[in-house]
Amino acid sequence: MGAAGKRYQDLSRFSVPPGFRGRNALWVQLWWVVQDTLFAWSPQICYRFRVALLRLFGAKIGKNVLIRASARVTYPWKLEIGDHVWVGDDTVLYNLAEIHIGDHVALAHRVYLCTGLHDIGRASFDIGAKPIRLEEQVWLPNDVFVAPGVTIGAGSVIGARSSVFHDMPAGMICHGSPCRPVKPRPCQDGQ
Repeated sequence: MGAAGKRYQDLSRFSVPPGFRGRNALWVQLWWVVQDTLFAWSPQICYRFRVALLRLFGAKIGKNVLIRASARVTYPWKLEIGDHVWVGDDTVLYNLAEIHIGDHVALAHRVYLCTGLHDIGRASFDIGAKPIRLEEQVWLPNDVFVAPGVTIGAGSVIGARSSVFHDMPAGMICHGSPCRPVKPRPCQDGQ
């Protein structure tokens, strides 16, 4: 029991809802084995190989996408990536719900996109998920955390080590924890 005999969470009552993962348990385990071996052990220059593995497991990925071998994807079948996207070292795409990444998006190192959440008002600690959307030309530098249900507008930059708990508008430089829009991002029209 917690403070003053209150029960805040009872993990013995937790269970994953049927169909939550989007594929059967065997397929999920197979992906995790492939990710921890073939994907993770591939030489850094083998971007096409890693993209092919993700596509094999159901990811929708555009052209000229560079994903580092140390990046982690929980469920490829819940991932959509546009063209000319970079995914840096140790980035985690914790996609219990769908993650959509638009064209020309750059994710630096140790970015964490988290779609998963728990109901803290229930002792059974029920699991849930909300999708994340990064519109085109977004840049997330090192150590940025993006929370469930967030959309980051086209062309925005989120400052390093920021925590994004709410939608961010298009074309802005944003930073902080919690993240806030600060000023418009300079634009290179036609160049």
